[in-house]
Parts: sequence; structure tokens; C-alpha cells
Amino acid sequence: MIDIKLDYMPIANHEWIGMEPLLKVVHNSLHKGDCLGSDFLGWLDYPENYSKEEFGRVKAEAKRLRGMCDALIVVGIGGSYLGTRAVYEAMMPYYHESLSKAERGGPALYFIGNDLSTGHIIALMERLENVETALVIVSKSGKTLEPATAFRLLRKWLEEKYGDDAKDRIVAVTDGEKGVLKNLADKKGYRTFVVPDDIGGRYSVFTPVGMLPLAVAGIDVDGLMAGAAYMRNKLMDENVSNNICYRYAVTRMILLRKGKLIELLVNYEPKLIYITEWWKQLFGESEGKDQKGIFPAGATFTTDLHSMGQWIQDGSRNIFETVLRIRHEKEDIMVPEDEIDGDGLDFIDGKPLSLINDYALLGTSEAHGTGGVPQILVELDRMDEKNLGGLLYFFMKACAISGLLNGVNPFDQPGVEAYKTNLYRLLQSDEGGK
Repeated sequence: MIDIKLDYMPIANHEWIGMEPLLKVVHNSLHKGDCLGSDFLGWLDYPENYSKEEFGRVKAEAKRLRGMCDALIVVGIGGSYLGTRAVYEAMMPYYHESLSKAERGGPALYFIGNDLSTGHIIALMERLENVETALVIVSKSGKTLEPATAFRLLRKWLEEKYGDDAKDRIVAVTDGEKGVLKNLADKKGYRTFVVPDDIGGRYSVFTPVGMLPLAVAGIDVDGLMAGAAYMRNKLMDENVSNNICYRYAVTRMILLRKGKLIELLVNYEPKLIYITEWWKQLFGESEGKDQKGIFPAGATFTTDLHSMGQWIQDGSRNIFETVLRIRHEKEDIMVPEDEIDGDGLDFIDGKPLSLINDYALLGTSEAHGTGGVPQILVELDRMDEKNLGGLLYFFMKACAISGLLNGVNPFDQPGVEAYKTNLYRLLQSDEGGK
């Protein structure tokens, strides 16, 4: 399903061996449930221990929503939407916005509540004015400003559009017992699903947070869960030589100690852009604490080789790359011959485009590696739900291990509150927008 390869590594064998005692401590602490942030370890065994009854209810609700809408609005920010969007964009066809519901395999998903742009939300309401629409609001408390503001606007819009029937088109994924969104859902009669108390947002894609909207869109959520369960069982070995997740995590920490402060997650397939965005939040919120941590960045090649390629090749040597590669494409296309060789590229005649993309990956990795950029290659057999579920779980566990190896709590995010405090203070002191 997934494998990793390490190239151009400035790491001696004794350095990996030297990390093994600490890795064993971290592994045991994580699986015993007494590590830093142990109140938020529900994700660790979730692919095996999730409630089958709740999962069945998720799929039944998804079927109901699929029958009534052509568009589903997902309101959320950070972990409340990034995992969902990552899977959705990876599994949907290119230009899926222009396809019909039947061609897509389900309603289109629209993501809002992740910014405070006036134009964004007005454009969404205008686009969906004559489209059958439903909405899922994802928020543990219901008080996060961006999704709460969007939901207030969209709730009114849906009530004006559907009247009393609007309540049947709104589903809340929130706390099971308390919070303003839970109270509002009970008052209005919205259907609800629970965000587990012991799973933080960026680790929540396999819960109803991600599974409900993805099932509405027609994504194979059983396949996603099966892939996560397979990877969960595969990653139980505490030996760094046998555990690809631990090999990745330990390599990252050794590189950090050597001054490699930036990790660039690279893909060669634009459909993976939101995998990168999800990964950036996962590692950024988990590791960036106590003035520690690797800075997570992303790039899509070969596109970004024509913008960032020069810096990567010849800039500061404080960077390493983790490259995502899909071994087998679902479909391919051959480059036709040019009879008059007018472009001077006769060497690509008759070659599959996927092969050219693979050679671009190999050639770029060699160039960057010999230029002093260590390379971690993460390979997937193919892009389907099972492989994707495995990939997401792989990164989640690697992130937890990396954070614990570096001595931080990988499951909280205290720094996120600083901007919120200032924003709320400014809004509360504002006098009519003057």
C-alpha cells in the first residue's frame, strides 16, 4: 500500500540506532496512553474501535441528504474541513465543478467558514440560489468566529429559501452534550453527530467530521476506514527498521537536529494539493510549540519548479523534501508523434505522459539531492480510498511520534488562541464599525 525510501541522507547508521531507546519510550507511552496530551488519543485505535452503529447512522444520513440536494455546503475551519476537502479533491475528477450530480457520483461539496471574506460567501449564495442545497456545520463548540459567522448567514439564507423545511437540510457535527451549536441544534431540531471528546480536529477525518460529508459526495467511506485500519495494524512495530512511520518520524527529527528546519511536502499531481494543506495543519499545529518544530511547507511539481525551483536548488540548505508518488495511474495518455519534429522534442514521441511525469520526479530528486536537499519518498500503490485512508493515518501517527520525540504535546494548539483573543477584543470594543 505505502512505502518510503530515503535518499541523499546526511545521516549515519549510528544516528538511527541512537534514537531507538527514545523511540521505544515514546512508542510505549503513546500506546499505554500516558504520553503528553493523552486525553486526545481517541484517533489512535479509532479505525478498529469506532462505533459501527454510529457509522451506519452516518451512511444513512448521507443517503438521505444525497436524495434531497445537488450541493452540500460544509461549514468549518482547520481540522473541521481540511481532511474532508483533502479526500474530496483527491478522489473527484478534474473540473468536477462542471459535472452533473450523476457524473460526479453525488452532490458537489462547497467549503465555507474557513475565512472572513465577504465576496466568498456572497458568491457561494449566488451560485447556489437555484440549486437544491443542504448544509453540514462542523464545530465542537460553535463559537469559532469564522464558521459561526458563515453559519449565521447561511442559516438565514436557507430559512428564507426553504422556510420550515430548512431544518431538515441542516446537520450539525458538534459536541455530544454541551456548547452553543449543540444547544442551537436541539432548539431548531437539526440532526446531529458527535465530535468525539478525545479526538482533536486535525486527527478527526475518520469520524463523522469527515465521513458524513464524504459519504454524501459518494466517496467510499468504507474503503477509507479499511485503509486506515490496515495502516493502524501495520504500524504497531516499535522497531524503526520495520516501521515505515517510525522511520519517517525519526528521520525528520535527526534532520531537524542537523539544521533542516523546513520540510517541503511535494506532489506531482495537482489533485493532492489539499492533502498538502491538511498535512501542513497537522504538523504545524502539532509540532510548532515551545519555539520548536519543523516548518511545514508544500509545493506542486513540476509547476512550482518554475517558481520555487531555484531557491530549492541553490538557496539556504535548511530544507528537506518529502515527495508523494502514485505508482499506478487510473488512466494514461500517449504523447503523439510530431512528424516534422517542429518542437525539437522527438524523444517524447509515443511515451505515456505518466512516464514523463515519473522521470520529472526522478530527475528533480537527483538534482535537489545532489544539491544538498535530503529526500524522503512516500509511495502509494494507487490513488483510491483504501490507499488514501492509509496515507492519512500514516501521517497522523508519524506526526504524533515526531512531536513526542521532540518533547512537545502534539495534540493541543495553545498558540492558535492568540489571534482570536485580539480579534474578539477588537470586535467587542468596536462602535458600530467606526
